[in-house]
Amino acid sequence: MNKFLKWALIIVGVLLLLGFVGFKVLQHNTKKFSPEDTVTLSMDGLDLQVFYNRPSKKGRTIFGGLVPYDKVWRTGANEATTFTTNKPLRIGDGTLPAGTYTLWTIPGAHEWTVIFNKKMYPWGVDWNSQASRQAEHDAVRLIVPVETVETPVEMFTIALQGEPLAMTLTWDNVRITVPIAQ
Repeated sequence: MNKFLKWALIIVGVLLLLGFVGFKVLQHNTKKFSPEDTVTLSMDGLDLQVFYNRPSKKGRTIFGGLVPYDKVWRTGANEATTFTTNKPLRIGDGTLPAGTYTLWTIPGAHEWTVIFNKKMYPWGVDWNSQASRQAEHDAVRLIVPVETVETPVEMFTIALQGEPLAMTLTWDNVRITVPIAQ
């Protein structure tokens, strides 16, 4: 029995090691196509940070295609995008307390809903490729108009700007601007 137990433990250990290595290889390959990025803005004691993954267009139809209209999108690839502020902010008609939030959007042809959610999600989608967001944890929701950019942007890009304070999301020929106030 001791010999059997020893071999069983060795086999289980090897399988766990192979599973871990396989997961890391899969994670690396996924990140290679949608690399991580962190955008920060510091001004007048306000510190903002957005962590996200940047998928590429690669000749695809993005909005209304790869990213369907009127469905919650994880706003990037891989992990859920996070937005961190060290001070309370006014976003639309809502107040966003200091803290870290996941950022979700519902793209539309003419306007988007931008959602700051209090819950942290380990991945942006579930096993059925549906957005992981749970609406009961929404902190602030805001509807913003869609702008068209003349030159298509290959990689999804989030930027923070100081004057006026705002966050922009740009991909393909679409840009939205989320106004932010202290």
